[in-house]
Amino acid sequence: MLKIAYHPIYKHPLPEGHRFPMIKYELLPQQLLYEGTCTEDNFFEPSLPKDHHILAAHSAAYFEDLVNLELSKREARKIGFPLSNELVQRERIIADGTIKGCEFALENGIAMNIAGGTHHAYSNRGEAFCMLNDQAIGARYLLSNQLAKKVLIVDLDVHQGNGTAEIFQTDLSVFTFSMHGKGNYPFKKESSDLDIPLEKGTTDKEYLSILKRTLPELLEQVQPDFIFYLCGVDVLESDKLGTLSMTLDGCKERDRFVLQTCNDAEIPVQCSMGGGYSPEIRIIVEAHANTFRLAQDIYA
Repeated sequence: MLKIAYHPIYKHPLPEGHRFPMIKYELLPQQLLYEGTCTEDNFFEPSLPKDHHILAAHSAAYFEDLVNLELSKREARKIGFPLSNELVQRERIIADGTIKGCEFALENGIAMNIAGGTHHAYSNRGEAFCMLNDQAIGARYLLSNQLAKKVLIVDLDVHQGNGTAEIFQTDLSVFTFSMHGKGNYPFKKESSDLDIPLEKGTTDKEYLSILKRTLPELLEQVQPDFIFYLCGVDVLESDKLGTLSMTLDGCKERDRFVLQTCNDAEIPVQCSMGGGYSPEIRIIVEAHANTFRLAQDIYA
């Protein structure tokens, strides 16, 4: 059965003036239940993970300052919103959703997190609304518990996974792949094991051609026994923070190809949703919902 991490704290609102589009975290589960794609049995509620799981990917000094709300003004400003105990707790619970999702993926082939994809969080700092890197934490959990020997991170958010690249820059057990908008944040990129920067206005045809050529080659080269998929929908042409020109159908085909490739290769995959900032919330929810619909179809 497809298992999906969701906790009510995911929809925690930010203070006025910092309205990150968190409403999608409330609407997406409702949509999946309403249309019958999922039932309540598909969802599980994560909790606070043990600190040592987080410390496998983040420095003790940074994590301590974050939990105690003692980051400097500059450090907090780079994260992008006022810190609070509830927001930090939210980030920790999201990480636990990905950790537990790894276990479910090993059992069922796939697991998903309604939130997550916090790939701008470095080992020692947060950036761009990301405080703790959930998939990096998940990868280190698998490796430290000998549940995987080689991990592939497939990051198809429109923004480069700079924090993920930094965390694993010297770790040969994790291969980081990021395909992103060349002109998008972060403007100073880190070096993933494989980066594919895309020109402004890249369409479905070009995007899918590159992906369908690259991913099978990576599976052959890397030989992963676990895959993390960051399936941000900020690749859409309508996205306010993106520079690509993909359609809903193109985004859906992207997800179909990645999930079908993982399933055909019998490699477990954990999916975190990542970004999506189209002006109309219905477009964001529909694009994300497509990923879950495909997962149910492919892994039935």
